[in-house]
Amino acid sequence: MNMRILYIAYPLLTVSEDSAGGAEQVLWTLAREMSRRGIDTTVAASAGSDVAGRLFVTGDPCSRTDAFERRNHDHQARIVELVCHRRRAGAAFDLVHDMSGSFWPRAMEFDTPLLATLHLPRHFYPPHLFENIPANVSFSCVSQTQAGTFHSLGALAGVVANGIALDRFALSVDKGGEKPRGLLWLGRICEEKAPHLALEIAQRSGVSITLAGQVYPFSYHQNYFEEEVIPRLQQIPGATFLSAPSAQTKRRLLRQAQAVLITSQVEETSSLVAMEAAASGTPVIAFARGALQEIVRDGVTGFLIENVEEAARAVRRLGEIDPEACVRHTHQHFSGSTMAEKYCELYQQARSSGLTLAPTEL
Repeated sequence: MNMRILYIAYPLLTVSEDSAGGAEQVLWTLAREMSRRGIDTTVAASAGSDVAGRLFVTGDPCSRTDAFERRNHDHQARIVELVCHRRRAGAAFDLVHDMSGSFWPRAMEFDTPLLATLHLPRHFYPPHLFENIPANVSFSCVSQTQAGTFHSLGALAGVVANGIALDRFALSVDKGGEKPRGLLWLGRICEEKAPHLALEIAQRSGVSITLAGQVYPFSYHQNYFEEEVIPRLQQIPGATFLSAPSAQTKRRLLRQAQAVLITSQVEETSSLVAMEAAASGTPVIAFARGALQEIVRDGVTGFLIENVEEAARAVRRLGEIDPEACVRHTHQHFSGSTMAEKYCELYQQARSSGLTLAPTEL
């Protein structure tokens, strides 16, 4: 497929293999897969990003929420300028793929088709973003559960499940003689992800636990960590916290864990952690919220639970899960290659239909 594609990242964070954000990890994987296919890719992102293809730097990353509007304005303005410049220079992009969560209203300033992937639950988006949608914009969702909440969106082109770079994970479940090291919680440290519930599960189960993740420099995240997480960590023997682990460290933790706990209290639209755990041959114990019911196959790759008590009982059943089945399931459903193929189908629709993507049945 001979195309020039511009990918748009979230403006506050960098895109790399070590990115903490799920959308950034997906973008890194997708750009890598497309470059492998010989597709000309450009990623518009913050300075310090490390991506396949070309990097178009839109400015420095910014972790302060009070500076978001200024950073986002500069980010978007530079991207519009790039798209228009490339067209004038006779090297126009064939498609813009918006992974940033808010760029698509600017598509009215150019005629290049734009596909916007929606990563978040619908209520996380300001309603005005879905008013007066430009004619050259269509949307994709990352799970059927999420798509159900966007059924009234006429410009919805389809569903493409997130995928992971499977070659970064062991292709077999041979743990190399490593002894399982208790439970693992991995993610962004914030109230909606509820790592405090993971600590309660570990305490009830009498099993050690490692919390690994990043506390963003936002006051409400930091207050939650100090008030709800640190006291519980201090009460549980053997509980440890690892801040902002690298991709390599995360893979080691996933490989060594007896199980990964996913305790999110929101309707998750996807879960890269659940995919990565299964790819490592490690079962997942997750609250049955949102798309986790599509990703975790209950009784095969882990257990779907409703509360802390059920989770503690599930810990005692981990011996029922076959690690090989976890790996097979992930390779069948959540590879980066499969994700890229599905997006290529949507890109071809964009190319063949001119300014708009033809909606398809979900």
